[in-house]
Amino acid sequence: MLVLLPPSETKAAGGHGDPLDLDSLSTPELTPVRRKLVDVLVELAADVPASLAALGLSARQEAEVRRNAALRTAPTMPALRRYTGVLYDALDVPSMSVAELGRAEQRLSVGSALFGLVRGGDEIPAYRLSAASVLPAVGPLRELWRPVLEPMLSTVDDLVVDLRSGAYAALARVPHAVTVRVVSEDGAGRRKTVSHHNKAYKGKLARVLGTARGQVSTVDGIRRIAEKAGIVLEQTGDRALDLVVTG
Repeated sequence: MLVLLPPSETKAAGGHGDPLDLDSLSTPELTPVRRKLVDVLVELAADVPASLAALGLSARQEAEVRRNAALRTAPTMPALRRYTGVLYDALDVPSMSVAELGRAEQRLSVGSALFGLVRGGDEIPAYRLSAASVLPAVGPLRELWRPVLEPMLSTVDDLVVDLRSGAYAALARVPHAVTVRVVSEDGAGRRKTVSHHNKAYKGKLARVLGTARGQVSTVDGIRRIAEKAGIVLEQTGDRALDLVVTG
């Protein structure tokens, strides 16, 4: 099973790993695009105002530009520890056992505007780049990533569970993936899409799927594992699930 997660704008600082080695990352077929984007971001970081404009940042976020300037020299850490925020708080990597973390690092991958896709254990530096960014001489990232990401993901034989947000899902479509929508249900049975706590529920589901002992290869298998953890999933299509939150 491969679970696709969205990244986060916020990243943990520092790290104890060696500087970025693009050739060591998983899915090496993505290396040429990764290298191009690293080169562009490092060069762009020399012009702070231009970087802020391209990345959609304010003057108070100049530290994010400095992170990009240091992409080749900064320390790294595993992707599942690098990304922070609501989803990753719910994923709660620090509380995983060694065995659970080993499974999570293999099953969980993060969609990234800079790296395309990184496995949970891939060592990466802190950076700033979002799916909606339009870099000089590069253009929309979707046009850069789709031609290489979509063919790669189409060859994945494992069950794919896509928990990415819309902007990152647009970088590479995965028609055969199982998608999950978080919905709330009131006492009358009426449902509506959850927006505010959407990431937290997806983080909890990602933890359950990523750390499960058994292999999961069907939609029913996903539902069974979730049910054991108290997560209600209802199938709404061949490859579509609703994560139902009551109350």
